[in-house]
Amino acid sequence: MKHRVIALTVVIVVGVLTFGYLTSFLGTFFIKADANSEEKFFSKNMPSIQYIDGLRISDNKSQFKIAPVFEKIGESIKPLNNYPPLTMGILKGKVVLVNFWTYSCINVLRTIPHLIDWNTKYADKGLVIVGVHTPEFEFEKNSEYVKTSLQKYGIKYPVIQDNNYKIWNAYGNNYWPRMYLVDDKGFVRYDRVGEGEYNQTEKVIRSLLAERNSDKGIKNMDDINTTTFSYENKSHFNSTKNIRNFLEQPVDFSKIKTPELYFGNQGSNSAVGNSEGFQPEQTVTYTVPSINSSIIPNTIYLEGKWKNNHDNLELQSDTGRIILNYSAKSVNLVAGGRGQGIVYEDNSLLPNNFKGVDTKNNNSQFVIDYPRLYNIVNHQSYYDDGFHSLVIDVKGKGFQAYVFTFG
Repeated sequence: MKHRVIALTVVIVVGVLTFGYLTSFLGTFFIKADANSEEKFFSKNMPSIQYIDGLRISDNKSQFKIAPVFEKIGESIKPLNNYPPLTMGILKGKVVLVNFWTYSCINVLRTIPHLIDWNTKYADKGLVIVGVHTPEFEFEKNSEYVKTSLQKYGIKYPVIQDNNYKIWNAYGNNYWPRMYLVDDKGFVRYDRVGEGEYNQTEKVIRSLLAERNSDKGIKNMDDINTTTFSYENKSHFNSTKNIRNFLEQPVDFSKIKTPELYFGNQGSNSAVGNSEGFQPEQTVTYTVPSINSSIIPNTIYLEGKWKNNHDNLELQSDTGRIILNYSAKSVNLVAGGRGQGIVYEDNSLLPNNFKGVDTKNNNSQFVIDYPRLYNIVNHQSYYDDGFHSLVIDVKGKGFQAYVFTFG
């Protein structure tokens, strides 16, 4: 089972696997874990990063392992966004940040502003960020959907698809998101599972670049431009202020009382609470419990006729309903197919200050444009430990619901 990191996790500094020598060509170049799940790391005796003045890393390379060479793994190494194939020759001599991600995961999306910032600040100093897009859901294998997401979120560093999990497996990875930093000699020097610790990760980037540039006779890393650019200015597409604000707002995992909830049974049991239950590959007519007290918090309830697919529920009637009692600041729904949803909270349409990015300008309504994460509710701050009643009136046969995630 693959895992999405849903809380701040510890930094693992590790020497791992094999990535080969990294090139001076790209001068301007540009995973999901339950808090209670068992983490699978690469080595029981992992070296710790050693800093001098907070920046210097131990340069005893015997502690570290070589990272995998992309072209020897067997997956396509041609990036989706118009870069040359990421061969050993192209990457030789660079510091490389290998970032495992998938475009519908909220934990991944919250890291993107930081990756874009590092790319802007350090690409011309020898850093190459490589996004390895390894899908969680079947629709994420579609290259056009991934390309659309690169434009939507303003991602300009190279991204390669890993639809068959070859690169994922070569690294022994089990998480979205996960970042590996590989030095200019090809050694894995840093391994970060999950969100957070961005300042520390940036310190390691700077330290590895200083080490590389010292070898090349560049003496002063402090000359690097450390200006933080606004997220919306880094996109050549439609990266709006709303998206930027949503992804950059602080998350307090201790105040999120509702875990991610899957509609299908991919990777865990379905969270559907109707008495009809989840019936794989069957079309089921669901009815909502008649008594409100029968609605259990953190459980999905449905109304209408829905086909029970492996990783989603697909509406077969013209209309349907999704009901959930939740406790969090924001609500996201990964959805696809076709159709739309009108969102109610606590028996009313969403007021303007509670609307999400995708319901902001549509009178509490979101419309499916392609399979992705839709931010439907955003309270801006945590209020109390109480639960809200969420109702989505769905219109359109073919609407597909995959998972609720929260912030």
